[in-house]
Amino acid sequence: KGFKQGETEREFLSIDELRRIKKEECEIPIIKTAFIFSCLTGLRWSDINRLTWGNLFHSEENGYWYLRFRQQKTKGTETLPISQQARNLILEEIGEPNERIFKGLKYSAWNNLKLQQWMMKAGISRTITFHCARHTYATLQLSNGTDIYTVSKLLGHRELKTTQVYAKVIDQMKI
Repeated sequence: KGFKQGETEREFLSIDELRRIKKEECEIPIIKTAFIFSCLTGLRWSDINRLTWGNLFHSEENGYWYLRFRQQKTKGTETLPISQQARNLILEEIGEPNERIFKGLKYSAWNNLKLQQWMMKAGISRTITFHCARHTYATLQLSNGTDIYTVSKLLGHRELKTTQVYAKVIDQMKI
């Protein structure tokens, strides 16, 4: 039999820390925009990096914006409503349908260093990676009363047990 994998510690930002990083300047602005967008949508770096203007839609009938995209990890097609805050981050000007929303976003050790330096400027000394933005989204959704099934669907998880890790984080916060 194989070894059972232990539970991993998931770093996330509190709402106060999220407000602090929003106020702080990041040396690479596209990292700041993409990271905060991930905190507001729960999208993985790989999905944010692949988003094009053709993935963004507006429902005239219901008055909200949403993304339709295929998740890189699961290959599942997702429809994700986005908040007004997330929309405002990206809608200064809409590009061509095949044009990437986050132009110039690259995954590199240098960009990871700049992300960490930005966090430190905001007074956050923990190691924060881009994926922590997704954890932040899930944790904030659950702590603000969104039911776990809905959070699971918003994150594009295939199994509810994948999302239950975040519920354990909330239990710790309750204490």
